[in-house]
This record gives sequence, C-alpha cells and structure tokens, in this order.
Amino acid sequence: MRTAEVTRNTLETQITVKINLDGTGEKHLDTGVPFLDHMLDQIARHGLFDLHIEAKGDLHIDAHHTVEDTGITLGMAFAKALGDKKGIVRYGHSYVPLDEALSRVVIDLSGRPGLHMDVDFTRAAIGQYDVDLTFEFFQGFVNHALATVHIDNLKGKNAHHQCETIFKAFGRALRMAVAHDERQQGMIPSTKGAL
Repeated sequence: MRTAEVTRNTLETQITVKINLDGTGEKHLDTGVPFLDHMLDQIARHGLFDLHIEAKGDLHIDAHHTVEDTGITLGMAFAKALGDKKGIVRYGHSYVPLDEALSRVVIDLSGRPGLHMDVDFTRAAIGQYDVDLTFEFFQGFVNHALATVHIDNLKGKNAHHQCETIFKAFGRALRMAVAHDERQQGMIPSTKGAL
C-alpha cells in the first residue's frame, strides 16, 4: 500500500494529511473551509484515494493560507506516498461534465512542477469561498508533488459546477497517472531513468 502522513506547521496553519493512493475513497476532511472540504471529497471519491485531512488556519483573516497550505501539504504527502514512481502509468487525463460545465485535467507526474490553468469563473465567490483560491490550491499541490498539471474549464455558467468539474477531473486524472502499469515491470516511465 502506498501511504504517507505529513504534518506541516507554520505560524499561519497547522495541517496534517494522511493518504493511501490504493484506497477506496474513504475520507475525513476538516479544514474549516466547507467548500474546500467538498472539493477534497471529489478528489478522494473520484481518485479512490483514502484521504484524512485536518487543518487549522488563520480563518479570522481569510481562507487563503488554509487553502494554499492544504494544497502544499497534500502535494507533499502525495509525493511521499508515490515513492520512486517505478511501474506507474505516469500520465493521466480526464474530462468531467456537470450539467452545463465541462472541465479537462491532464497530469504528468514528471518530477517537474508546473501549473497551467485556464478557468474563467463566472463569479468571484462560491458562498464564502473565493474562487481565486482554486489556483492557489493547485499551485501548492504541483510545487510539492512535483507534477505538471493542465487544467481547462471548457464550458460553464455556474461557478460551483465549474469548480466541481475541475476537482473531479483532477481526482480521476491522478487515479490514472498513479495506476500500476504491469508492462512497465517496475521500471521508471522515463527515458532518463528517473522522475
């Protein structure tokens, strides 16, 4: 089982993430940001990752540090659980619709962090959640998971639907990328011999 536990403490946030990449989608999510918990649930359920996240942050200021640092800590845990990447598929992609919204996420577990995100949210907030924080979450993740991620919302009029399709597609693309490829026979999926 590819599992990891990471705790990250700063003056702004205290976050613990436990992950099992070969799980069933079980989760315990308590970040203090209800919409973020809802989105993390999409990653767990559609990625089939067991995910336990507890976060305490300076929410009296706003949710920025909590959302960003949750992405950072999740990325750290993901990289630790993934290990040397021998025998994985490496690449993953997914298109996910939700009513009028459609998003595409493409992932390369390349060892090189890069986020390319093209999303024109139709409003600035979903309840109390600032949609700009979606970028911060994924930037934190890619920087610490060492992954290249392309996120495109292709259609959408409802910001909740736009965001939810992104997180669902992200979970499914990750699930594909971390899957074992029996033909790799334990090799690193790179001509460099390392990722």
